[in-house]
Amino acid sequence: MSRIFITGSADGLGLMAARLLIEAGHDVLLHGRNEARAQAALNAAPGALGVVKGDLSSIAQTVALAEEVNRLGRFDTVIHNAAVGYKEPRRIQTTDGLPHVFAVNTLAPYILTALIEKPRRLVYLSSGLHRQGDGTLRDLGWEQRPWQGTQAYSDSKLHDALLAFAVARRWPDVYSNALEPGWVATKMGGPEAPDDLRAAPKTQVWLAVSDEPAATVNGEYFYHQKLRAPEPIVYDESVQTRLLEACERYSGIRLPD
Repeated sequence: MSRIFITGSADGLGLMAARLLIEAGHDVLLHGRNEARAQAALNAAPGALGVVKGDLSSIAQTVALAEEVNRLGRFDTVIHNAAVGYKEPRRIQTTDGLPHVFAVNTLAPYILTALIEKPRRLVYLSSGLHRQGDGTLRDLGWEQRPWQGTQAYSDSKLHDALLAFAVARRWPDVYSNALEPGWVATKMGGPEAPDDLRAAPKTQVWLAVSDEPAATVNGEYFYHQKLRAPEPIVYDESVQTRLLEACERYSGIRLPD
């Protein structure tokens, strides 16, 4: 039995993964961004270990969320599932003055990785759109560029893969991997998405708990439980380092060695 924390597990793929893990007998800690979403998560996933709440668009709330998770004891796996989509029509600014997409999709998983007691496994949800992400890492705050929601989302999903690989390099004793679940008919993906929704949560579940040799690896990228080559820049250690440095500047939090 493993203890697993899943961000953004009130609905969508996070909830689907939680249900699969609970059914398999694991202890799953859910997450919602506010009281209503947290309660919805508990209602939708009977048998969960519990739920924590915190708005990942806020640095202060993300820090508080990490502290709350740590008070509940060490977890075997953290699945960084929470994300906002590519349909934001403008640069929505958070309380910290950051683009909403960057704050939730990039900075929050960095902060939680840095502050939650180091688990045995880390799973980061990326996307096939990471291949359209801007590897220069220029203007992460979208202060000079005209806003493009799809580009902002693609950038953030590239960041998630870079983060997984950077952590794998820095923490070789942790299985840190990224995956793309496919374009599926979730609230984010939309009803026309062509991929298999039933298969979409299975890779993160497998990476979270499986003892199969194929799942107990470090610094890999997956699609439907198979290795898939990410955009080559994901392997660039200098780009990984620059992203970590940028996240440290924005958050004031350093990723431990």
